[in-house]
Amino acid sequence: MKSRDSLVRLKEFQVNEKRRQLQQLQMMMSEFERMAKELVHQISLEESKSGITDPTHFAYPTFAKAARQRADNLQVSIRELKMQEEAAEAVLEEVQAEYERAAALENRDVAVRARA
Repeated sequence: MKSRDSLVRLKEFQVNEKRRQLQQLQMMMSEFERMAKELVHQISLEESKSGITDPTHFAYPTFAKAARQRADNLQVSIRELKMQEEAAEAVLEEVQAEYERAAALENRDVAVRARA
C-alpha cells in the first residue's frame, strides 16, 4: 500500500507543477499584453509628433515602424501562448482526474485497513 501513497504524492506533485506552468503562461501573456499596449501608446505619440499616421507614407517615423513591428510580433506571441495555455489547461484537467482517482483508491485502502 506504500506504493499507492507515493502514487498519490506523485500525482499531487504533477498537478501542482501543471498549475505552476499554467500560471507562468498567463503571466507571460499579461506581460506581453502590457508591453504591446505601451508600444501602441508610443506609436500614437510618435505619429502625433510627426503628423503622419499612414505607415506606408515615405516620411513615416522609423521608430513608429519598428514599434509597430514589435507590437505585431508580441500579438503573434500572445496568440501562440493562448494555444499553449489551452493545451496546458487540458493536461491539467487530465492530471487532476488521475490525482482524484489515485486519492480515492488510497482513501478506500485506508478505510479497508482501518476495518481490519
